[in-house]
Amino acid sequence: MMFPEKVNTVVVGGGQAGLAMSEHLVASQVSHVVLERHRIAERWRSERWDSLVANGPAWHDRFPTKEFQSCGPDDFPTKHEVVRYFEDFATEIDSPIHCGVEVQQISRQRGRTGFVVTTSHGQILADNVVAATGPFQRPLIPDLVPQSTGVMQMHSSGYRNPDQLPEGAVMVVGAGSSGAQIADELTRAGRQVYLSVGPHDRPPRAYRGRDYCWWLGVLGKWDAAAKEPGTEHVTISVSGAHGGSTIDFRRFAERGVILTGRTQGYEDGRLLFAGDVADNVQRGDANYLSVLREADAYALRHGLNLPEEREAHDIIDEPSCMREPLRSLDLAASGVGSIIWATGFAADYSWIKADIFDEQGRPVHQRGVTSEVGLYFLGLPWQSRRGSAFIWGVWHDAKYLADQIGIQRAYRAYHEEIEQRDVS
Repeated sequence: MMFPEKVNTVVVGGGQAGLAMSEHLVASQVSHVVLERHRIAERWRSERWDSLVANGPAWHDRFPTKEFQSCGPDDFPTKHEVVRYFEDFATEIDSPIHCGVEVQQISRQRGRTGFVVTTSHGQILADNVVAATGPFQRPLIPDLVPQSTGVMQMHSSGYRNPDQLPEGAVMVVGAGSSGAQIADELTRAGRQVYLSVGPHDRPPRAYRGRDYCWWLGVLGKWDAAAKEPGTEHVTISVSGAHGGSTIDFRRFAERGVILTGRTQGYEDGRLLFAGDVADNVQRGDANYLSVLREADAYALRHGLNLPEEREAHDIIDEPSCMREPLRSLDLAASGVGSIIWATGFAADYSWIKADIFDEQGRPVHQRGVTSEVGLYFLGLPWQSRRGSAFIWGVWHDAKYLADQIGIQRAYRAYHEEIEQRDVS
């Protein structure tokens, strides 16, 4: 595939967002290229643990125009199946994707429409740029525990399997989907696990014979409007591992996991924790129960013949680590050999030279459209709705952006037509 000097649109990123954008641009006959610095769906390949599966079933976590062929609709695709899905999709839509091309800088052309896209393979002039690099760009590891302690430290994006870690107990910081699933895997492997639990939501994996993805859909929660700017995104604890099961931190404790509150600091060989573990787990319980109650009300109102699950409403007693929370942990005395920081990611848009970012470096936008004409973002959490960062959600956001690009293209075409008419 020839590397172009000029196109209508440059899409940066060859993951789910970039490929969704490409499908809609292909359908609209907009000349474009997708630039991916590594390989298609690279983060699924090299920044996820070995046993990872999708957090939603195959019937749900997919593009509307393509089904998974390698597994059943109710299965949770492995990360390898997800990569193959995206590779096949790129081929099927004949996406003009260039792998191994790093975008180094994007800047506005002076005195004319469009941007200069500087890459490792040269420059491209583009009327539009879509930053489809997603929210998982720079792993966040708090600068708390000095390397001199001798404890192995890694971000969850660097974790692969239990054998990768040195012997001893493992401290997992963060109880979102990644932290919870890694803690579960390590516990199953016979490791002593400490799990630092912060505020979170934990929906049921399935209820009354339907997966939670279905329930959130019929209850209208996936299409909840985007949160107000600056509103903190709440971590969600959910898992498709082992065929899918509800994450319950009280049950984790029953199996030997020692729960702690939020990690707050480090002093003299000890990790320091807030005493909020009970509050955080109870908040997750409340979220879980609220979904069950809404599901019951929906089933009754619509006359759905679904089996009742009264036992799903039962919450087991608090374990001792919730009643008497640890406020500090001596890493050496507790035999902790490794710390896994499941503490999320930060955005890094330093390569975009435009005045459209807030104090935290996040793009200011309306459904992905910025004040810099022709500059768009795709794949952001809550970009237009709760489901925006999911495979199916990003597809709908991409369609909206493709429509906006088409509208702007029509206005430019009209201007050029008038200019030519005046010259003649």
